Amino acid sequence: MKAPMSKDNLSSILIVDDDKETLTSVKLLLNSSFDIIQLCDEPKQIPTFLDNTTYDVVLLDMNFSPNSCTGAEGLYWLSEINHISPETRVIMMTAYGEVDLAIQALKSGASDFIVKPWDKTKLLATVTEAYKFKTSIKKCTENVTKCKSVKSHLRQPSEQPIIGQSPIIQQVLNTIYLSAPTDANILILGENGTGKGLIAREIHQQSSRNKSSFISIDLGTIAEGLFESELFGHKKGAFTGATQNRVGHIVEANKGTLFLDEVANLPTQLQTKLLSVLSQREVKAIGANQSKSVDIRVIAATNLPRSELLDNTRFRQDLLYRLNTVEITLPALRERSEDIPLLVDYFLDMYSLKYNRSKPHISMKTLKALQRYSWPGNVRELQNSVERAIILSNESELFIRDFQLAASQPKTEVSIKTQAQTQPLELGNLEKQRVKDALQKYTGNISHAAKELGISRAALYRRIEKYEL
Repeated sequence: MKAPMSKDNLSSILIVDDDKETLTSVKLLLNSSFDIIQLCDEPKQIPTFLDNTTYDVVLLDMNFSPNSCTGAEGLYWLSEINHISPETRVIMMTAYGEVDLAIQALKSGASDFIVKPWDKTKLLATVTEAYKFKTSIKKCTENVTKCKSVKSHLRQPSEQPIIGQSPIIQQVLNTIYLSAPTDANILILGENGTGKGLIAREIHQQSSRNKSSFISIDLGTIAEGLFESELFGHKKGAFTGATQNRVGHIVEANKGTLFLDEVANLPTQLQTKLLSVLSQREVKAIGANQSKSVDIRVIAATNLPRSELLDNTRFRQDLLYRLNTVEITLPALRERSEDIPLLVDYFLDMYSLKYNRSKPHISMKTLKALQRYSWPGNVRELQNSVERAIILSNESELFIRDFQLAASQPKTEVSIKTQAQTQPLELGNLEKQRVKDALQKYTGNISHAAKELGISRAALYRRIEKYEL
């Protein structure tokens, strides 16, 4: 099936290999998938090709010179392609046994790699996935533009953009793009501090309800006896202390969006009542005689893992099905460490402006240290750390000590060895073994191993690099 196209935007791929038979066979395989397929058997011609056409995908061999197996040529041309056409997805082709080179290519900006001799189905799937990802980024242009022009948003904190260029956060943006214009209820999963509220507001802003109310209620902060009144409202005299009528948040959100943060805190009996409201589209206040029709879209969020949500004694499964027509899982910051420099720069701009300070410089060494830190509080912790550093430092450059992470810094080699003496099954060792076992089980197939582990391909690549597998 041919990749989607528009009148002004034909799908395109450039295949670069010094073997003309390879070029011909790949072209035949991809002929029905792309509108434009161009072949290049001399890598020095790559800049000329890129000057004439903006390609969605480039399929690039790693070695060109006779008897060459270092991959240096492929890495060089990968760098050139990324410089000339950074929006193009580059897939590396490498001989079997050169997986270490492929990992190096991924670190240098390649989107994926395939091993020669390739399986036709695998090659087609990899190229198609790269093309789909490229088009999803195009669809999220508005969000990417926000990331590149953060200063225009600094005076409006409620309009903070979703910042990130990692594949995992771009996939989140693509899901938002596809689901926001609909009226589908959405469930957002993620650890504390990952930005669930930010995602909910973005969905509302991209929906047809953006001219109506966005009502946010944190169910984790409400006393148990007040849940029903907060959500459904009450009539004067309905109970002791009800001295006047109260409009519930559900009615307040009529024609708009209701965001139920930490929805798993809702007591079981009220889960039943909420399910009834969502099913019948009407709500009855405490003490009222008649129900009132409501038209709302519900976005719910929780920090509970999905496995706990599936416990029927904790959360009604029929309500869960009603809430998660679309489900979005936000990654922890440690799973998208490549986005940390972007986030740090954004928060440096924000708080330098807020506290009337000159924006300090931050070295690559310090950024790398921040990327190695686990950030248990996720983006919220990073934001607080940057704000604190801006407030307490008078220097023109920020160092890792300014972020005050010493109490929970990444373990040093010495501390790891010390801990291993008292805790032989240290968590990192367990994770390393699980990754190793999954890779062995599927003979190095990244997609199958990642699915087995319940993580993304990008997250698996990072663990392969981390544990030197």
